[in-house]
Amino acid sequence: MVRDSVIRVSANWENRGNFAKSSCNHQFMKKIIAFSCFLFLCHFSLAQSKDSTTQTPSFFRGQITATNNGISLIPNFSLNNPAALFDLSVGKGRLSFDPMFRFGLNTKPWVFVFWFRYKLIAKQKFSMSIGAHPSYLFRTEILTTNGVSKEVMTTQRYFAWEATPTYHLNKKIGIGLYYLGSHGLTKDLIQYTHFVALRSIISNIPLGKNFNFMFIPQVYYLKQDQLTGTYINATLGFAKNNFPVSISLIANQALQSEIVGKDFLWSVGLVYNINKEYERKR
Repeated sequence: MVRDSVIRVSANWENRGNFAKSSCNHQFMKKIIAFSCFLFLCHFSLAQSKDSTTQTPSFFRGQITATNNGISLIPNFSLNNPAALFDLSVGKGRLSFDPMFRFGLNTKPWVFVFWFRYKLIAKQKFSMSIGAHPSYLFRTEILTTNGVSKEVMTTQRYFAWEATPTYHLNKKIGIGLYYLGSHGLTKDLIQYTHFVALRSIISNIPLGKNFNFMFIPQVYYLKQDQLTGTYINATLGFAKNNFPVSISLIANQALQSEIVGKDFLWSVGLVYNINKEYERKR
């Protein structure tokens, strides 16, 4: 489920209605981080508790990425500056809590997303997950009052939901759909977003004896209120077997779009992967 570190509100955005301009101070940031940590710890505690009928292991996974260009799934929410991405996942069985924290490398927050996901179907040939999240999108704007300009950080709040049906041709290749919908929680935001992608997932393909790669191409349709666009996107990853650091490349190209934003986006990132499982003893 974001632009230059100093952003001016363009006339195009003004035609759609100004973004929410509620001030984001340190106290508010502390509340968001404390709340996310509380949810994370509560969910982890539940995942670690005994199950009288099963021995399903709990898991903790994560990725920390440093990238030259922060790109969002929704192109016009991209940061377009160097960024640090923290993607975490903790859970047990089919349920997981997947918080995502994004910051500019200047340490300013970009976006916080708090996913709750459930694997509705988990068969050998077909799988489907559903999820929902609240999210917070941060922007720094220049406001001028009585001839004096100053930076103000604003916060935009959204609620989103997703579904990811996937057909697995084999263990390494799958094809599927991805749907993401969101609703702006303030009237002057984009009210409704619909993102529908057709994609293939090619993963863990050997490159010689010691390396492997993954490739995820997709074509997608994006609608934000009355504006629409079609895009192509590709993610490419290279990794060394049994080594936690990998390289990722992302490219996004607009085919036709009425939505404000750059037609072409790309990024390269250095990724550190964490993958642990825990099984509580009786």
